[in-house]
Amino acid sequence: MAKNDLGELRRASLVSTFGPGAVVDFRAAGGAVSGVVAGLETWDEKFPPAGLANRQTVTERRLQKKLQVSGFRLPPILETRNAKEDKDDARRLVAVRFPTWLQCPQCDKIGKSSNWASRAGNPSPYCGECSRTTETGRRVQVIPVRFVMACENGHIDDFPWHFWVRHHDGCKNASRQGFLDFRSESAGLAGLVVKCRECGARRSMEGVFSKKMWAKGANCAGKRPWLVEADEKCELKPVSVQRGASNLYFPVVESALSIPPWMPNLREKLGAYWGPLSNAFTEDRAKHIEKCCEDPAFQYVLDIIGKTPGELADLIEMELNQDAEIDIDDLRLAEYRQFLNPPKDVENEDFEFEIRHEPIPPVLGGLVSDVVRAVRLRQVQAIRGFTRINPPGDLEEGNMALLSEHKLPWLPAIEVRGEGIFVALDTEQVEIWEQGAALQERIQRINDDHGKAWKERHGEDAVPREISARFLLCHTLSHIVMKQLTLECGYSSSAIQERLYADGESGEMAGFLIYTATSDADGTLGGLQRQGRSARFGEMFVNAVRSSEWCSSDPLCIEDLMGASASFSSSACHACVLAPETACEEFNHFLDRALIVGTPDQPELGYCSGLLENY
Repeated sequence: MAKNDLGELRRASLVSTFGPGAVVDFRAAGGAVSGVVAGLETWDEKFPPAGLANRQTVTERRLQKKLQVSGFRLPPILETRNAKEDKDDARRLVAVRFPTWLQCPQCDKIGKSSNWASRAGNPSPYCGECSRTTETGRRVQVIPVRFVMACENGHIDDFPWHFWVRHHDGCKNASRQGFLDFRSESAGLAGLVVKCRECGARRSMEGVFSKKMWAKGANCAGKRPWLVEADEKCELKPVSVQRGASNLYFPVVESALSIPPWMPNLREKLGAYWGPLSNAFTEDRAKHIEKCCEDPAFQYVLDIIGKTPGELADLIEMELNQDAEIDIDDLRLAEYRQFLNPPKDVENEDFEFEIRHEPIPPVLGGLVSDVVRAVRLRQVQAIRGFTRINPPGDLEEGNMALLSEHKLPWLPAIEVRGEGIFVALDTEQVEIWEQGAALQERIQRINDDHGKAWKERHGEDAVPREISARFLLCHTLSHIVMKQLTLECGYSSSAIQERLYADGESGEMAGFLIYTATSDADGTLGGLQRQGRSARFGEMFVNAVRSSEWCSSDPLCIEDLMGASASFSSSACHACVLAPETACEEFNHFLDRALIVGTPDQPELGYCSGLLENY
């Protein structure tokens, strides 16, 4: 790391936890520094060439069409500009200091960053008064304050400290420029007190997180510090949150598997040549390719592909025709069908999608229709925005904050390769199970709770998402299988992820994919997909169902006496089915263990109740 580096982030983190607009904490020069990750315009500025001309790009045709972009950029990594000189790449992603209010840990005073002493080139300001009184002469570096303001439109701002303390009339500090005292006098928020050093006005932080406290205050200032001069008008009321709170940043991530015939091999090989060649007229494309052959670099690419200019023109035309056939309404339906019925004419060259069907274990007959080992998978994950305060849910745009001031033809993304197990349930049996009166009543109760919360959040005219019984079933089964697989194959619970295939207008899908994928290596060791072999999978599945039959929190858990109402789950807790949020597509929402094993009073609720009786 260069001496001015604040810290390092994993590439994958920049399309999830620490994407543009997220608040990140670093250690720098012995002090704590907090900043908000700058928007996408800085990527073009700090890591030229701009846009998709940069070589750190990734392609996924189906996802590009859905998100209406021309391609994806990988989060930039440091490179060597000149191999001969072997000089480190001096370009860095930018973060803007936030919050701008800082606190001295020794004297407990708080103030804006411009009010503190600092050294040129050092990102950590210090308290001049406390530094002079230390016996060792050590500088007492200040730290970011813990409270900030945010709204549901994605804006974020400093906490209004001077407004909160309510200065006395005639106070010189009412101009909101001076220092305040902020110290803990006792436990809890009531013991946190902010005090004016001039007039002596003081107020505790009790009630600071209450929405009612801010409902009659000023509207949100519309601050977007991750974008340059891009503040906007906002009519919402902001609320106070802690700087490191989990609800301060929810990434809106879209993903897609690379499946035939839309695998990106040709585009990746052509690289920067794809754009001009694909935009050329069909009748002129072969001549354009021949002209490009005058460039030795392009001739080298053409030799790798092993095609003549005419054959390459035909391949490009075929890909463009395939793009027109992509159904962006339901990308997962195409993946689901691909797992069940892979094409017979796919070449083995440059495979990104390799699957092997397994015989159904006899014990799972009538419950599971297909078990597929995914020997090789490629997934592209792209971030298209984020929300604050509330998870994104199903709202297409709604309160989603943007990553750039202006719409760009690209979005940040990563590609991951790995392995997995795909499981499809017997749709005929699922349809019979869905008709149960007790089940429908239970599902309706969940939908009523979700619909009420949705309309409170987005307005009475907002249409909430319909949660089906098969979605809850597939989601919960996915969780218990993931939990069992961590015991069987040795992967940590955070290393395994789910991809759900349920719902849809056709009612065709009822399954899930459990996979492990990493952006740091090309594939994994195969320990997960081997558990999908028929001889192992049956026993593993039964063990997963049996383990979900009993929870250490029962009977409270199974009777739904300890579930979080905000998660719209029933009979689910951390001791039985909840998974790390990095592994769950729904942030641990919409889970119900009773749909697998039933309840003591209603065993018919469980899709797998008969499995436990017969095994």
